[in-house]
Amino acid sequence: MITLHHVAASRSFRTLWLLEELGLPYEVKTYKITDGSLRDPAFLEISPAGRVPALEMGEQVVFESQAITQVLCEAHPEASLAPDLGDAERVSYLQWLSFAETQASIIASLNLQMVFLRPPAKPSVVVLKLEVARLKATLYPLEQTLASQDWLLKTGFSAADTMLGFNLFAIKHFVHLDDFPHVRAYMERMKERDAFQRAQEKDGAQEFYDREFYAPEDFA
Repeated sequence: MITLHHVAASRSFRTLWLLEELGLPYEVKTYKITDGSLRDPAFLEISPAGRVPALEMGEQVVFESQAITQVLCEAHPEASLAPDLGDAERVSYLQWLSFAETQASIIASLNLQMVFLRPPAKPSVVVLKLEVARLKATLYPLEQTLASQDWLLKTGFSAADTMLGFNLFAIKHFVHLDDFPHVRAYMERMKERDAFQRAQEKDGAQEFYDREFYAPEDFA
């Protein structure tokens, strides 16, 4: 049996979604950011840094969403969610996987400063503006790519979309997407997928964002 260690609306949603795309049986063990459960010794044996996702597959444990994505796709080549070695789109696929983590690292920085930091601590508005600008810059190559194709790869939907697509539902809390119509259409296509909808039903209520949009000026 596969067990996914999960926090609602976190990067572990990538794995939840991918498991649904693969049609694999699994169970979900859900944690919360705020209750200390991620620091429980039993969980730290599974994920030493106390982070999700972590995936148990029998005796094997894998943590980090990018590693889990590659392991699952290699174990299930019949799903055709990752290009094989030598495939013309293999380089593009790997590039988007890494790009997704670059993007996610900026989201994590903004989450820390705008969402989790509590008074009397106060973030720097200058730093926040720089981070938002960096995050917005990651949307331009996406907009350009999606202007001519529906998914990140020309051949169609892949696990790169589960990795990077998830980010966009966090980005919208920090960057207005009005200037990115192709990105917005991409998000709508994701939401139309049956596997995405099933994953959302199992995801749980998010505990990160208490407002729809966070502007640096709000923290002046």
